[in-house]
Amino acid sequence: MSDFLMPSLGSDMEAGTLVEWLKQPGEAVQRGDVVAVVETQKGAIEIECFQDGVLEQYLVDIGQTVPVGTPLARIRGAGEAAAPPAEKPRPAPEASPTPLPLPVAPPPVASKAARTSGVAASPAARQLAAERGLDLAALEGSGPGGAVVLADVEGAAAAGPKPTAKAGGLNLDEMRRAIAAAMSRSKREIPHYYLSHDIDLAAATSWLEATNAAREPAQRLLMGALFLKAVALALKKHKAFNGFYREGGFVPSAAVHIGIAVSIRGGGLVAPAVHDTDTLGLDAIMAKMRDLVARVRAGTLRSSELADPTVTVSSLGERGVEGMYSIIYPPQVAILGIGKVTERPTVVGGAVDGKIAPRPLVTVTLAGDHRVSDGHRGALLLNDIDRLLQEPEAL
Repeated sequence: MSDFLMPSLGSDMEAGTLVEWLKQPGEAVQRGDVVAVVETQKGAIEIECFQDGVLEQYLVDIGQTVPVGTPLARIRGAGEAAAPPAEKPRPAPEASPTPLPLPVAPPPVASKAARTSGVAASPAARQLAAERGLDLAALEGSGPGGAVVLADVEGAAAAGPKPTAKAGGLNLDEMRRAIAAAMSRSKREIPHYYLSHDIDLAAATSWLEATNAAREPAQRLLMGALFLKAVALALKKHKAFNGFYREGGFVPSAAVHIGIAVSIRGGGLVAPAVHDTDTLGLDAIMAKMRDLVARVRAGTLRSSELADPTVTVSSLGERGVEGMYSIIYPPQVAILGIGKVTERPTVVGGAVDGKIAPRPLVTVTLAGDHRVSDGHRGALLLNDIDRLLQEPEAL
């Protein structure tokens, strides 16, 4: 028998509110199944389980706010006998005091996600309701047993959704406070150093144009996919930038899960992971990037996508920014920033016989943690990313 716990979705999370169970006691579960929905300062997050078995018993009721690590349910493994009913452990009344207390999640009755708890609805209906800012609890379901189905949400949307005060159902004030707390902790505890490196993207741009020429728009690659793959491959060699600083020491990660910073309409920011980025082809990376951005906007991220990033890549190039100096998201130990690709005069062909010509350049920055690495190692990482982008066909 094992416990299904309230997960930690980042250093800025101390507690979460259970808003919905998606599996019933006695129901079989498999690794990766979404078992519950929890409301955090990053919105309503789907929580996955990480073992096969049978959901034996709920330990927390809908609407309860409990600290990270609190058992939410028990899962019986294959071959284990069913346990006798046990008394529900009472969760701690408050999260333990820490140097960076986060605001407690809002009461369930005040949140959109909580109002949807207990409402029978199809996944398509839930997603569309989230996209349109509709409250499922306010809709009359026409499905089996009164469940809200897609047609019900479409009908309500056509009638005119009521404006919501909070974009995407998120409490952006709470999210902003959580971001501020995490960034304050980062600047207080992590000795940052910064490096910048200009990369010539002529080869990558030409390859990308040739590759996309025969593709439909929806299948085309963006430069961001090349950057993620180049960073992931470089991190396989420079392991000091891929992992976590915990309990006074660095723990490198064998896997490379790059978190991509995605802005939320109306404000706020999350950085879900592209799992195993180094093993994916460019098309798969591009598909995952599109999927994550769409699900950030729909509010359907999963817990593993928020908890797993081993490093973060952020880009403001589309906003016209040429260089950015980011703050490391603890317990990660590095973050890379990508600026706007601009045509700049550059000496081409060597210092003696060369000539000045316009070249597409981008400034890539690295914020590193001096407890784990230094500028010398950081420079080697940036140079390897540069080298990999000069051979885009090999990515």
